[in-house]
Amino acid sequence: MDAPFKKLASEAGSFFSRAKQFTEEALGGSSTEKTPLDPHLEQLLQRADATRNHTERIVKDTEGLLQPNPSARLDKFVNDALERKSGRLTESENLGTGMMDAGNELGGPYGAALARVGRAEQQLGGAEKEFLASAMTSFVQPLRAFLDGDMKTIQKERRNLIARRLDLDAARGRQKRAEQAAGGPGSTSEELLKAEADVRNARSEFERQAEVTRLLLEGMGSAHNHHLRCLHDFVDAQHSFYAQCERITAQLQRELASCNLEMAPPVVIGNDTNMQ
Repeated sequence: MDAPFKKLASEAGSFFSRAKQFTEEALGGSSTEKTPLDPHLEQLLQRADATRNHTERIVKDTEGLLQPNPSARLDKFVNDALERKSGRLTESENLGTGMMDAGNELGGPYGAALARVGRAEQQLGGAEKEFLASAMTSFVQPLRAFLDGDMKTIQKERRNLIARRLDLDAARGRQKRAEQAAGGPGSTSEELLKAEADVRNARSEFERQAEVTRLLLEGMGSAHNHHLRCLHDFVDAQHSFYAQCERITAQLQRELASCNLEMAPPVVIGNDTNMQ
């Protein structure tokens, strides 16, 4: 029998053995108790689940903040947001362009005010683009990379751990049946010896996989520290954005107030005439 065919047959046998063990456990018909995981490992797995669930929600909600329109929340928008010189205009820039066009055509005090506000809106749009780019690169992308990288690796190793646990419990079940057929533990029947060897091998594989999974899960603290730094960067970008908006709008208010003073009609004070 060719080696590739042997490997395929072995994998198929393992798959059906795991499926059988899983089904028996689900239906309550397993002849052996389910091998428990180490309590510390269980806690690490629960922490990883909570981290994944909350990170997925934070990424989704942050993307919603950066782009409220679901139809525009696509890869193209993300790529455009990262391009500072992208041709895509923000809503503020669109508004600013329209106001400037109107101001140039209408003229007069109203047109001058429209042009001033339009320029300010374009500045606000530029500040928004900077914030979008910074928030995406410093916060959303690192968290998404964690979900697509480290978390997927953890999930893969977790599935491997479940598979090794099913292999171990299936082997324990075969050992128990072999002991019953041979008259109890201590028998030297060939089938029982093979079953005992299978249990030892399965237990070794299970413990090795549990250690691999544990080491990965213990790295979750480093991931949290990295996400904390990303969160600081996001808050810094948001603070800078709102500070720019405050400066732009405060300057605009002063300019409009100055225009109003220039447009105010002169106050005519009449001379009193003495009635004789």
